[in-house]
Amino acid sequence: QVFPSQDPLDRADFNAVEYINALFPTEQSLANIDEVVNKIRLKIRRLDDNIRTVVRGQTNVGQDGRQALEEAQKAIQQLFGKIKDIKDKAEKSEQMVKEITRDIKQLDHAKRHLTTSITTLNHLHMLAGGVDSLEAMTRRRQYGEVANLLQGVVNVLEHFNKYMGIPQIRQLSERVKAAQNELGQQILADFEEAFPSQGTKRTGGPSNVLRDACLVANVLDPRIKQEIIKKFIKQHLSEYLVLFQENQDVAWLDKIDRRYAWIKRQLVDYEEKYGRMFPPEWCMTERIAVEFCHVTRAELSKIMRTRAKEIEVKLLLFAIQRTTNFEGLLAKRFSGSTLADGTVKKPEVPPPTTNPFLEDETGAETDEIVIEKSDTDKPKKPKVPDNPFHGIVSKCFEPHLYVYIESQDKNLGELIDRFVADFKAQGPPKPNVDEGGAVLPSCADLFVYYKKCMVQCSQLSTGEPMIALTTIFQKYLREYAWKILSGNLPKTTSSSGGLTITSLLKEKEGSEVAKFTLEELCLICSILSTAEYCLATTQQLEEKLKEKVDASLVERINLTGEMDTFSIVISNSIQLLVQDLDAACDPALTAMSKMQWQNVEHVGDQSPYVTSVILHIKQNVPIIRDNLASTRKYFTQFCIKFANSFIPKFINHLFKCKPISMVGAEQLLLDTHSLKMVLLDLPSIGSQVVRKAPASYTKIVVKGMTRAEMILKVVMAPHEPPVVFVDNYIKLLADCSTDTFQKILDMKGLKRSEQSSMLDLFRQRLPTPPPGGDNSGSLSLSAPTPEQESSRIRKLEKLIKKRL
Repeated sequence: QVFPSQDPLDRADFNAVEYINALFPTEQSLANIDEVVNKIRLKIRRLDDNIRTVVRGQTNVGQDGRQALEEAQKAIQQLFGKIKDIKDKAEKSEQMVKEITRDIKQLDHAKRHLTTSITTLNHLHMLAGGVDSLEAMTRRRQYGEVANLLQGVVNVLEHFNKYMGIPQIRQLSERVKAAQNELGQQILADFEEAFPSQGTKRTGGPSNVLRDACLVANVLDPRIKQEIIKKFIKQHLSEYLVLFQENQDVAWLDKIDRRYAWIKRQLVDYEEKYGRMFPPEWCMTERIAVEFCHVTRAELSKIMRTRAKEIEVKLLLFAIQRTTNFEGLLAKRFSGSTLADGTVKKPEVPPPTTNPFLEDETGAETDEIVIEKSDTDKPKKPKVPDNPFHGIVSKCFEPHLYVYIESQDKNLGELIDRFVADFKAQGPPKPNVDEGGAVLPSCADLFVYYKKCMVQCSQLSTGEPMIALTTIFQKYLREYAWKILSGNLPKTTSSSGGLTITSLLKEKEGSEVAKFTLEELCLICSILSTAEYCLATTQQLEEKLKEKVDASLVERINLTGEMDTFSIVISNSIQLLVQDLDAACDPALTAMSKMQWQNVEHVGDQSPYVTSVILHIKQNVPIIRDNLASTRKYFTQFCIKFANSFIPKFINHLFKCKPISMVGAEQLLLDTHSLKMVLLDLPSIGSQVVRKAPASYTKIVVKGMTRAEMILKVVMAPHEPPVVFVDNYIKLLADCSTDTFQKILDMKGLKRSEQSSMLDLFRQRLPTPPPGGDNSGSLSLSAPTPEQESSRIRKLEKLIKKRL
């Protein structure tokens, strides 16, 4: 493994005989035996030489190793001695450095202590001199110099916090505090003298002394500043409390403008007279306005509680409008920094958007709400930050907003009644296929009014009144759905909620069912389009209400029930259209089941009943499609529901065609294929623009009509031999139901004895059902869909089975 070799002599499984046979495979090769022997001997001599050399070389290895080890030990001892010498020298050097730097460290400490002492003495000198000057300037009311000096003294005094144990330092600190207290009391007395709190007459006015005093108050305890501001604002608004007392005529809501006009004049007067007296960072103008708002809210709340019975909707809205306008004016004029900590950022201008629900609310009261399907894909406009002054006065109106809510309830009730009266007076909309099923005008009017109310209420309050208004919206959305939409749907002979046995039996007998007129079909489509518009708009309305209301109340905004109501109207409208077309085709299917199919002698063109069905489809479907052009998905639903209703009914009528001859079955197969082609073309029948039918619809038609064709093919197959017939039936229909097999035997006209043997054979040939399956069930092709199960024929069969 260490020295790989290809020589056969080196192999572990070396065999001498095989090796010799390999060298001399034939007798002729023995002529070279001498040459081969010489080569092997030469190789042996070389190996002997190599072995001898290696053995001789190993005799001196032990002696050389011992000598090398002794030399290495000596070298290590010498190295250890050198390292020890170096360590000793390093320790001596370190000791010498410590001795050299000992004096330097002492000098450094001395210098640092000396510097600290000099600095402290300087501060002490400054503090002592500053305190003396501060006391002298305080007595002379030199506030301008005091403002700068006091700040310096306070800063210097901070350096002596750790020296307060020294009596002299503590005494200076107490003198500074005493001077500050004296300054505070003195400044308050000066302001009280200049602006007395009693009476409205101002004996004093702005002066340089008071302006400098305000600078000193900035350095003193913040309570001094707050006291000055409080007294000045109280004195400034004392006249307001007298002029607008509760017993004054100008205090009522109809003259609320005078309150805001008064404060505007006062703010202008303040800016002219006192604007320079107070430091800008005090924001005195804003503070006066904010205090005015607090006082006004309290006064208005008190007077409205007293005279609550006199509050009318127009008066309330007038007062709120004027108040919100004033709050908006404050937001433009002031930053709102006195209302909360920090600076209030200005509202950012939102990017433009085309979504009508997110448009500027200033013009929203007169704009019509229009919903487009593409709006849901567009980004929403970010919510504009609230006005910091919003509600600072207008919040007092919130307890009285029930008056506004009751008024809107009454107005919406009258609006719904007007819609009902207008519909009765004007009648159903005229058929206008070109417009594609127009939405009822009353729907747009309702949502325009809703938006106006929502915007107006959100300006009044974003709390509980918005929830109350939402409840009103829900109430009249439901009333609109039932009174205007469901209430005006054309009536049928049987209620939309269910069908009676009498109506089903009459239908089976082939009695004519009244069809909807063109006007009624257009009305149903118009109501369906209106319901879809209401559904989409209600969803947008819910989102907008959630944006307007407080975050804590968002969960209480839920219009899902109202959206479900409009979905029910849509479903009922589609069901009416399906029932109408379905009923129109019933006489033709009844005629098909009454024909003598055993007497048909030859196969011709499609039968008259097929022509009748196609005629009804071509009459109704284009009208419905054109009137539902704006709601294409619901037209597709109509097609799917019609197919799910018509195809099972057609198959049930096929079972009634008995007995059937071979030619009759061929004719029925031709008719079935014609109906299949018409149904596949149903969504675009009679249209100039041919569109491919939706895959979901095509799948239903192909599956159902293929089953009808398979039934007829089984009927056409000979029943002899029976085993082949039964196997063919199971293969074509994949139906394990004995009822279906019995019906096919009836269609073939077999006798009861033959049917009995066939049924026994059928039960024997049935495939083994899967574990857990129902033996009486059928395979997927025969399993009725939910739509088939809801058809009238299925209901009739269930009722009959229950009776039996």
